[in-house]
Amino acid sequence: MTNPIHIGFLIYPQVTQLDATGPAQVLSLVPGAIIHFIWKTTDPVPTDAGFAILPTDDFDSCPDLDVICIPGGLGQGAIMDDQDVLAFVRRQGEQARYVTSVCSGSLLLGAAGLLTNYKAACHWLLRDRLPDFGAEPVAERVVRDRNRISGGGVTAGIDFGLTLAEELAGEQAAKIAQLFLEYDPCPPFDAGTPEKAGPELEATVRAMVADVSL
Repeated sequence: MTNPIHIGFLIYPQVTQLDATGPAQVLSLVPGAIIHFIWKTTDPVPTDAGFAILPTDDFDSCPDLDVICIPGGLGQGAIMDDQDVLAFVRRQGEQARYVTSVCSGSLLLGAAGLLTNYKAACHWLLRDRLPDFGAEPVAERVVRDRNRISGGGVTAGIDFGLTLAEELAGEQAAKIAQLFLEYDPCPPFDAGTPEKAGPELEATVRAMVADVSL
């Protein structure tokens, strides 16, 4: 009988849903995995894509997690100093087997004091903020440093999910998940990093989030 593996994602208002739902879909295929979407209440939580996610747990009902994952999102600035959120993340992070993030979620791990002297990934727009929290930024889609595993921006969450699936259940299980999900990306454009996209597109994207505070 497979032991349960409790994997929790913090879901907050204006979270980037793919940061959470992408790896959650991958990790749901790990034998024994139980996925938790967690917020202060179990009321629907609006995402930055315009639809809501229904949490499975609140901070009090959430069990001790084997994996805690913090996704990024446009609403993250509103919780970077939220003591209830930071206390929950810190409490779970101090006992979890793996402390993880996707996109700008690594900054919230840092704000909770969980990335000091660790290497970490982050969305390229915010990667230079990691040293503010004692972390070492790394420009990779997935970064592993001891029991900290972090994914880069948004779509890197799928790569992150497969990496974590291998950690939890082995390479074969991760490959089965990859094949089941037909994860064989071949995008129609090659503009997924600032270096590939060029300065004009980079400036356009920076302008899109110029008023967002994280």
